[in-house]
Amino acid sequence: MNICVFLSAADLDERYTRPAREFAELLGKGGHTLVWGGSESGLMKVVADGVQESGGRLVGVSVDFLSGKARKNADEMIVAKDLAERKALLLSRSEAIVIMVGGTGTLDEATEILELKKHGLHSKPVVLLNAAGFYDGLKQQLQRMEAEGFLPVPLTDLVFFAEDGVSALAYLEESAGVL
Repeated sequence: MNICVFLSAADLDERYTRPAREFAELLGKGGHTLVWGGSESGLMKVVADGVQESGGRLVGVSVDFLSGKARKNADEMIVAKDLAERKALLLSRSEAIVIMVGGTGTLDEATEILELKKHGLHSKPVVLLNAAGFYDGLKQQLQRMEAEGFLPVPLTDLVFFAEDGVSALAYLEESAGVL
């Protein structure tokens, strides 16, 4: 399965790198392909290394102004002209989406993916990997949106909050009919 992972290119501490590394190893050992932002920096590098070292494939989608930070030994590297094209390519090249910790770019990607799914523009399973409770606030906000009528579909139809990589991958494989 081609699994898109949105995440930070920043160097982060062990609370975030450990779960990312564990999930990456599960992807690689499971024979999955990582579709990601293509960066050779920070958490993006940690995940790409883990997938590749565990036998998985790497499909990177960089963007022109960041192409100097792109991983050189990816199985495939695409360079988009801008961030909008990059997000569209990441979505089109994947069968499932995992959102890990990140900054405003990752938050932008997460909200766009959820908005597209809400409107029926994709039906791919989406997981927020809630390492160290990073997305507790977002989960609470989304639950409030649902409770107050701002989401026309149940939150559970949009996203699954996983506390670890094992439950994240199990959900994705079950949703995709891999099991």
